[in-house]
Amino acid sequence: MGRLDGYAALVTGGGKGIGRAVVDRFVAEGANVGVLTRSQGDADSLTEAHGDAVAPIIGDVRNWDDNQRAVETVLSRFGKLDTLVPNAGIYDFSDKFQNIRGEDLEARYREIFDVNVLGYLLAARASLEALRASEGSIVMTLSSSSFYTGGGGALYVSTKHGLVGTLRQLAYELSPEIRVNGVAPGGTRTGLGGGSGDARVLEDLDGYEAMVARNVPLGFLSEPEDHAGLYVTLASKTESRFVTAHIIRSDGGIEVRGRRRKRETK
Repeated sequence: MGRLDGYAALVTGGGKGIGRAVVDRFVAEGANVGVLTRSQGDADSLTEAHGDAVAPIIGDVRNWDDNQRAVETVLSRFGKLDTLVPNAGIYDFSDKFQNIRGEDLEARYREIFDVNVLGYLLAARASLEALRASEGSIVMTLSSSSFYTGGGGALYVSTKHGLVGTLRQLAYELSPEIRVNGVAPGGTRTGLGGGSGDARVLEDLDGYEAMVARNVPLGFLSEPEDHAGLYVTLASKTESRFVTAHIIRSDGGIEVRGRRRKRETK
């Protein structure tokens, strides 16, 4: 018996990376999952892996109609919605603020905030009535950059810090019917990409794995699957029904960062 038997969830940006790991884990724990993704290839991969347990929806998290359609698809396929996981995001690849041309700043600001913040708000608003009906939950993907500087540039870090306030305010406003929590992963081997016209991928950056390993006490770059079980815990009504406004940091111990201890030889 799975920890999410009988649950129905919606994950945005669930075709790759952490989102895909969450979808895979939710299905393994007994849930049916709708997935809002921009990629037909990712949608086909999800269907091939999970069959009728998933309902991929092709759309853009920045679009209200696409978010509504995603919720309606989950309700028509699975009869209810217990958990929303707003997860889609883009990265700024630590571009220094002083190096962003003034004439480009507005467009870059709007794109990253529209995906990383507005996309979460649109998904939450579209899911609101369904989550109230099920007394369900929202589990947001945040980041170690929600708490610390240096994990991105001014634009990315601003979006992730902003989501902490978003999460806390929604937890306050939507209680007692809806719990709102989050998971804040640190450095992860994921296909996180940039905005329009930016072909870079985070995990492909030269030296990325070594840099993360060097800067966290646990000493390694995490995989998407390392975080997925935490979403299950926060989604579960039996395991976390008295938990709201809480963020689990899954970041290798950045908060106590010092010199990494070497493993003892046995």
